[in-house]
Amino acid sequence: MFKKLNDLPNWQRNIYILWFGTFMIGVGSGEVLPFLSLFTETLGNFTKAEVNLYSGIAFSSTFLMTAIVSPIWGKLADRVGRKPMLIRAALGMAVVYTLTGFSTSVWVLIGLRFLMGFFNGYVSNANALVAKDTPKIYSGHALGIVVTGYTSGALIGPLLGGFLANIFGYRMPFFITGSIFFLLTFLTLIGVHEDKSTLVTEKPTGKQPSALKSAKYPMMVFGLFITSMIVNLVTNSINPILSQYVRQLLEPNESHLSMIAGLIAAAPGMTAIIFAPRFGRLGDRIGSEKLVIGGFLIGIVSMIPMAFVSNVWVLFVLRLFIGLTTAAMNPAIQAILAHETPQEFTSRIFSYNQSFLAMGNVFGPLLGSLVANIFDYRGVFIVSGIMIMINLIVSLLFPNSFGSVVQIVNCSKSVIVFQRSHFLQSDD
Repeated sequence: MFKKLNDLPNWQRNIYILWFGTFMIGVGSGEVLPFLSLFTETLGNFTKAEVNLYSGIAFSSTFLMTAIVSPIWGKLADRVGRKPMLIRAALGMAVVYTLTGFSTSVWVLIGLRFLMGFFNGYVSNANALVAKDTPKIYSGHALGIVVTGYTSGALIGPLLGGFLANIFGYRMPFFITGSIFFLLTFLTLIGVHEDKSTLVTEKPTGKQPSALKSAKYPMMVFGLFITSMIVNLVTNSINPILSQYVRQLLEPNESHLSMIAGLIAAAPGMTAIIFAPRFGRLGDRIGSEKLVIGGFLIGIVSMIPMAFVSNVWVLFVLRLFIGLTTAAMNPAIQAILAHETPQEFTSRIFSYNQSFLAMGNVFGPLLGSLVANIFDYRGVFIVSGIMIMINLIVSLLFPNSFGSVVQIVNCSKSVIVFQRSHFLQSDD
């Protein structure tokens, strides 16, 4: 197998190795989520309200710090390369996860969770490297493959973490996750090869345009950032109330509640794993902009009906369709960002997108909890569907101010046509 891997061009070999890398990041990150609040509880004599507060801070702090520092790491990646940033992220998280296993107080845990967000960025830099070094006619398919790596790991991680915590206690998964990331550091070091011809190695003179302004359509790019944030926000807004909503649908028979709630929580990831590469390949063929529109529509017609279901298995089917939204939109948005951004700014643009995704992680659960307190659980699905609908309408109605999908259609097709012909000429 390794011989076959070595025989591949660098850009193809990178896809497979970075798929495995993002898979391990998903596994490692997901391992600690099922019991983070329970681990927090062991670090002091807290009331229920204090446990909820501290575990909420510990969970959100990583994403908040990621949102702040991602643009800084992205700017550095455009100068020194994406591979060094991959190694930095993997090694930094390896150390932090290992230290977290030795936490003696809740403030040490929260501090280390902030530090984890500081070192974060493996997935965004993996996407940036793949987008930059993969021939553009294959970029959608390649990014779709990498997306499934993290999604697959995020599905397996909680199951593995819960199993390990049940047998060995809450600290052992942190040590195992740290070991996984040390292994990932070594694998990235020896296996990933980057084309550094597009790096800006010399310090620029004079006033330079920002990464966003360097794009041909800056407001379109910014609109895609907003779309990434909203999709992530509405997806995460459901997480705090999903188990309670499942319980409500199962009443009075609540047997197997945990298993059914876990299955429904995992449903979007199942379809995302299956369809993301296929949608990526389809986007390369018909244009990624059409997948963005399709993702909007699937999200609207899947999200709002969830508020009116009376059977838990209907909810499960609708959650499977929500996975199609993620599978269609995430690779498509990143492919368009790669198409519309000069290569010397790729990492910065992808890191900005990572910041907006992280903000969705921070504010999504807060929004879900707030709406549930005001309108009950069903209101969360209605509000989330309306937000997706507003995002689509604004994108269509304001082409010059909010990243119009219509504008994407106009520019992306010509870019894809040019890139296909250029790629064919370069093979001659």
